[in-house]
Amino acid sequence: MPQNNKLAFATRSIHVGYDSKDCEGSLNPPIYMTSTFSFDSAEQGGARFAGEQPGHFYSRISNPTQAILETRLADLEEGEAALACASGMGAITATLWTLVAPGDKVLVDKTVYGCTFAYMEHGLKKFGVEVSYVDCTDLDAVKAAITADTKVLYFETPVNPNMRIMDIAGLSALVKDVNPEIKVIVDNTYCTPALQRPLTLGADLVVHSATKYLGGHGDLIAGAVIGDATTLEQIRLVGLKDMTGAVISPMTAFLILRGLKTLDLRMERHCSNAQQVAEMLESHPAVEQVFFPGLKSDPYHQLASQQMSRFGGMIALELKGGMDAGIKMLNKLKLIKLAVSLGDAETLCEHPASMTHSAYTPEERARHGITEGLVRISIGLEAAEDIIADLEQSLSAATA
Repeated sequence: MPQNNKLAFATRSIHVGYDSKDCEGSLNPPIYMTSTFSFDSAEQGGARFAGEQPGHFYSRISNPTQAILETRLADLEEGEAALACASGMGAITATLWTLVAPGDKVLVDKTVYGCTFAYMEHGLKKFGVEVSYVDCTDLDAVKAAITADTKVLYFETPVNPNMRIMDIAGLSALVKDVNPEIKVIVDNTYCTPALQRPLTLGADLVVHSATKYLGGHGDLIAGAVIGDATTLEQIRLVGLKDMTGAVISPMTAFLILRGLKTLDLRMERHCSNAQQVAEMLESHPAVEQVFFPGLKSDPYHQLASQQMSRFGGMIALELKGGMDAGIKMLNKLKLIKLAVSLGDAETLCEHPASMTHSAYTPEERARHGITEGLVRISIGLEAAEDIIADLEQSLSAATA
């Protein structure tokens, strides 16, 4: 078999990190349902606790099933190491609690997921960490916002929920030119490594809500962070072990490994369906604006074409008639599920202002670029024509 770096992404997502010969020929990795691990000697136990000898000693720190998942995620994101956590917020908080201290500054894009915003605004700030927001599509503004205390630049791309796109390579180069010690962290949940690999574009760390596309079936909660081995070891032993305890279960790790086997295929279908839906919405008379980088009319189309292999499965839109029309549309859906989350086989639709981004006050949403009438759609794996038909009937009913 060729070396892993010569294998295609789809092949690596199935094979990396596991050899069935090591586990009595079991095609799928075993689920190690154990909290602790026995040692051959007291000396071995002490050496493992001291980090002087590799091996597992307690599943809050590591577990064999988890280790296979982490090896695979690191390979797919083209990083040195990965850490799987109990949730996306677990991955984000474990990472930032490790990297910052009172008096440090975190520079954040002006729009992020609602719970990420709440953690930044009501968590980090509470403990003396300065959080400043900046439009990360404006590189000059980012450069001007960096100070001697800045330790982290954090952003999503595409942004949840309004689909803005960040120049990962440009931002990473800018930050490293100012201060190489600043960590650039990218939330890659919307794209997954199947579509975009921020580490290869200069970012230091990638975070994921593995609940979404990586798991892919709406049946688990998990997160991950990927980057260099030294930083990941610190996050494991400080942010995860001591600060958050956001430990992934072996069963959940197994389910994500199962999801990864079809990630490339699923993302292809999500993207294809989303392109067709976005083109329909753009031409629909009830729609004011569609936010989707696959549309040539989208202001981020060129940048997305450069750093994403495909345009993803997420769409945002504004209806003529604003929030009232959007709520009516949501209530008229039949096939599409009115639900938060994303990346599932089912198409999901939600109202960010009252749901996923309700942690922002109305005034904060206005400042951070989240309009009250925005509707977010996670395009699923159903036949595109059925998704389109349901959207067309709901739009017609909402505007009648």
